[in-house]
Formats: sequence, C-alpha cells, structure tokens
Amino acid sequence: MKERFLMKEIDPAAYTAMLGLEKYLTGTGISPLHQEMIRVRASQLNGCAFCINQHTQDARKAGETEQRLYLLSAWKESPQFTPAERIILAMTEEITFISREGLTETTYQQALKEFGLKGSSELIMAINIINAWNRIGISTHRVPGQ
Repeated sequence: MKERFLMKEIDPAAYTAMLGLEKYLTGTGISPLHQEMIRVRASQLNGCAFCINQHTQDARKAGETEQRLYLLSAWKESPQFTPAERIILAMTEEITFISREGLTETTYQQALKEFGLKGSSELIMAINIINAWNRIGISTHRVPGQ
C-alpha cells in the first residue's frame, strides 16, 4: 500500500480543525488512559493500522499494560477491565458500528449512571473524533510508523 497524501500538507485547514477537536479532549474528564483505550479499540474495529500503531504506543506511555492491550479485542471475555471501562468499550463499539444498532439504550443508561450527562457527552465526542481520524487514515493510506 502506498500512502496517498498527508492531510496536513494538502488541506491544512481541515487538519487544523481536527487538531482543534483533539485539543478539546484535553479539557474533558476522560483520563488519558481511557482516551487511548477508546482510540485503540475504535482503530481495531475500523482496521486503521496507522492509528493502531500510534495509539498502542501512546497507551503504553499513558501507563497501559501489555496484557490489557493484547486483551482489548476480547474485552468482553477479559476480567482485566473495570465496569466503567466496559461501558466505555461498549460505547466505543456501538458508536463505531453506528449502522448496526447505534448507541443502545442500555449502554446509554449505564453511561449516564457511571459518567453523568457531561461525561457521557465527552465520551461520545472522543469516540467520534477517533472514528474521523480512522477514516482519514484509511482513506489516505497512512502508513504505520511514518
């Protein structure tokens, strides 16, 4: 696969807008570790090799363990994830695969109970942001490690 182009070079305004969304995330209540969990899992689901490569490294820097990174794709069968993380991962999958059922009422109500309305809103935004990056990375054939 050959990289098609770099968004930041061809359309810097669009790239800057995406960076603005990333900056928004730094002011949320979502921990850096949970932000990376969202990024890695959505990227796995979307098959974005560039983002998987980048965000597994970032997750390690944020304190994530190798074991949990290995088990992330099988989180439903892995006791290593907390109840709050299970809600985050369920939200990530349901929103990433929006055309299936969307964010189910069950998961939404669990999120409200665990994170409140503001926290749930922030999680929805975090999931949408990485999904947008994944679509950019896949569309432009971003090469992992570059």
